[in-house]
Amino acid sequence: MPLGWTQETATSEPGRLTIDLQDALARASKYGAQIESANIAAELAREDRVQAKAAALPSVNGLNQFIYTEGNGTPSGVFVANDGVHVYNEQLQAHEEVLSLVRRGEIRAAAAAEAVARAKADVAARGLNATVIKDYYTIAAAQRKVTNAQAGLSEAQHFLDITQKQERGGEAAHADVIKAQLQVQQRERDVQDAKLAVDKAKIALAVLIFPKLEVNYSIVDDLSKVAALPPLPEATAQAATNNADVRAAQATVTEARLGVSVARYAYLPSFGLDVFYGIDANQFAATSANAQDTGRSTLPHFEVMQRQNLGYVAQATLNIPLWSWGSIHSKVKQAALRERQAELDLTVAQKQLDAELAASYREAETALSQVQSLHSSADLSAESLRLTLLRYEAGEATALEVVDAQTTVAQARGAYDDGLLRYRTALASLQTLTGSF
Repeated sequence: MPLGWTQETATSEPGRLTIDLQDALARASKYGAQIESANIAAELAREDRVQAKAAALPSVNGLNQFIYTEGNGTPSGVFVANDGVHVYNEQLQAHEEVLSLVRRGEIRAAAAAEAVARAKADVAARGLNATVIKDYYTIAAAQRKVTNAQAGLSEAQHFLDITQKQERGGEAAHADVIKAQLQVQQRERDVQDAKLAVDKAKIALAVLIFPKLEVNYSIVDDLSKVAALPPLPEATAQAATNNADVRAAQATVTEARLGVSVARYAYLPSFGLDVFYGIDANQFAATSANAQDTGRSTLPHFEVMQRQNLGYVAQATLNIPLWSWGSIHSKVKQAALRERQAELDLTVAQKQLDAELAASYREAETALSQVQSLHSSADLSAESLRLTLLRYEAGEATALEVVDAQTTVAQARGAYDDGLLRYRTALASLQTLTGSF
């Protein structure tokens, strides 16, 4: 009987899409909601940085205003605070916080926040890649188990045929036929369960690699191509420089430190410069004829032949913080606590990386060392079944021994496929930690 676990196939059918692992990873990168959400967060952080830069530059605003005051026979109208019954304001205002030109903390903090978001996007991408690899090879292992189950069913049917023939010849008891029938029924159920496992594994992967649910596809089964395991020192060096979780934690520490600097800005004065250019007059015109010389209704009504309305005014404002009931100190302290927490998180992330790297490497190393042994066990169990069946036909073995041998070979085949899947999954976890994909 051919053994399903020895086969390596591209399980494809006419008209069905066939994808390999690289194609699956590319599709997950395109359609994965996790990556899209993380990228959106990174883009939001980028816009925050753009806004922080813009806030440090001069701003220009346009003021367009008309004020109407109820008349009462006086130049000002009812409300004496106004300059007249009609007031027109058409001005351009240029504003600059002068000290922001030298205070770059906000911009650096926004850049650090963007770095954090980019690192988290990398974390999401690599985590998704690990999930895709696991789901991909789960399909491959499940499909092999279907082949194994079908091979086991064929072997059970073959044994049932032998027992029926020997019963008719008076060489076997009916109990042997019953044992063989029970074995056939069990193997039929195994085939059904194996096919169900394939369908469920395909659905799990399809959610990640297609824009909508699609299960009519096949994968290239390269599960037997065991990838090499890198040396531990090399993996450790890669993890130290490429691990996305640690980079995100480091960027968070930088952001928190800059947050302390930004919070301390509140202790310092602010110096604003404003320049206005335009019209603030009782007539919407660059010049007014027969107008008050001052435009103020509280002064005697002196008139001039022509009054200039279009012009500019500049003002400088220096604000010095004197008392805030401790709120500034509280904000600085709060920022310092965030910095301390970020440093603790970085320490934990580095320790966690060391622990996960050691565990993942040992897992991959052990799984790799067992692959050959599992393959040998599958070969030996298949040979044992063949010999046991020959002994049964010669009357030297019982039906129970044949059934036991069939069960053993089925378990050995499944264990080999599980061993290959275990190694692929452990290797994917190791690659996630080292940032090697």
